[in-house]
Parts: sequence; structure tokens; C-alpha cells
Amino acid sequence: MMIDLESKTYLTKENIKNLAPSVFSSKPSNEVSKHYVHIPTERVIDDMEVLGWKVADAKEVNARTNGTRGFQKHLLVFRNDEIVINGGDGDTVFPQILLTNSHDGKNAFTFTAGLFRLICSNGLVISTQEFGSVKVRHMGYNFEKIQETIKEIVAQLPLTVESMNKMKATELNQEKALDFARKALNTRFSDKELSRIEIDIMELLNPVRKEDEGKDLWSIFNVVQEKIIEGDFEYQAAGKSRKAREIKNFKQDINVNEKLFDLALEYVS
Repeated sequence: MMIDLESKTYLTKENIKNLAPSVFSSKPSNEVSKHYVHIPTERVIDDMEVLGWKVADAKEVNARTNGTRGFQKHLLVFRNDEIVINGGDGDTVFPQILLTNSHDGKNAFTFTAGLFRLICSNGLVISTQEFGSVKVRHMGYNFEKIQETIKEIVAQLPLTVESMNKMKATELNQEKALDFARKALNTRFSDKELSRIEIDIMELLNPVRKEDEGKDLWSIFNVVQEKIIEGDFEYQAAGKSRKAREIKNFKQDINVNEKLFDLALEYVS
């Protein structure tokens, strides 16, 4: 399922259990090594709440085998109401922390920074290349380590604001905007796939709402990002017009978002 970054309410543990039962696994998969220390993701939820971060969304991938069912990779989106970025133009953004984990021994706790933009209710994941992601191994987990991790991510938020302001201050002429949109398609489609389809690039740049009718990079980036993630564009394939599908896999969602953010930063003047 695609990440729901526009939720304005927080989930109870019962809500989370319905969306991602693997979060509450009380033991690890039989496939883990003898050195693996099982830390239930539920414990992280409790620790994060102490630090002021509550769960806004939860997802898990489909288990490929019976052996991984209940232990598969899952994601939690945390938000803190006290941490808000208010833009001078009325563009309000809520920083978020995305946690991915699994109980099959294949994943450490990984914390990644994200943003939720109130104007258009779209969420984006900040590029790990620019801001990094933090991994916490299952061995040696404790509350102090989580506290240190969250402080590290929050300390990076001024860089996020700086990048947003630079994007807002960068105007793209039509040629550069088209170039950005074309390259943005490569975050979702391979060159081979793009050679088989035709996409109206101008339509990809067409704002859905009045608030995004700017020529600045931040506005253009948000328009293109939203359309690519939500599949809000059509393409021609084998002579037929088709609507793109919404990205519903959270791993692909995060991957595309990170690449888009990296690409946008290349256009900052």
C-alpha cells in the first residue's frame, strides 16, 4: 500500500495491528541467526511516543512465503504536532519520521526523514543522499539510542528548510522545467519502459491546484512528484491511451520519492 502521509489523526495500536500485524510480532522468524536479538517494533512505538512522536500511518509488505508471514518488512510514519515548518507564503510542512523494520533478521531499524505538505496533502521522503538515514541494529537497542537517533534527525531539519527555501528561490524556464519532468519519469520507469510509451510532458507539469501555479522549483517539484506517485497522468502504449497506476508499494514509494528529491536538488541555483 502507498504511504498515507496526509492522515491528520493518529493511530491506536489496534488500528496499527489491523494495518500491519507484523509490527506486533512477539518473536522473530525461525530463520534468524543465534546472535539476533528480537526487539518488537511495538517497543519503538512506545519509546517514540515518550519523545512526542505518534504513529500517523502503518503498512507492511506482502509475505512471499509462509516462513516470513508475520515477520515481514513493515513501515510506520511518525509525526510530532509540536514540530511544524511554517513557510512565509502559507505553505505549511510537517516533518515526519519513517521507520522501517522486519522480524526476519534481514533489516535493521531504519529511520528516514519525510515531509507532509499541507497545501496539497502530498508527502515526500527527503533524499538519503542529502540528509542521510539512520540505522539501529537489533543488538544493543535501548531508549537512549532511539533518543539519540531522533535528535540526530531533528537536528537535520534546518537543512530541510534551507533546501526548501533554495527550491522556492530557483525559477525554472520552460526548457528546464521540461527537462526536470522528463528526468523525473526515470525515477518510476526504466529507459526500456519509456521507449515503449509516450507521455505528454506538459501535462505532467500542469498544476492540479492554484497554489502550485508557480515557476519556482519547489512548486514544479511538488506538481511532478504528486503526479508520478499518484499516477495522475496518462500515456500512450501500443496506440492506446492508458492512465498510470498509483504507486501502492511503500518500498517503491520511498525509493521514487528519494530519487525525485535528489533530482530536484540538482536544479537548485
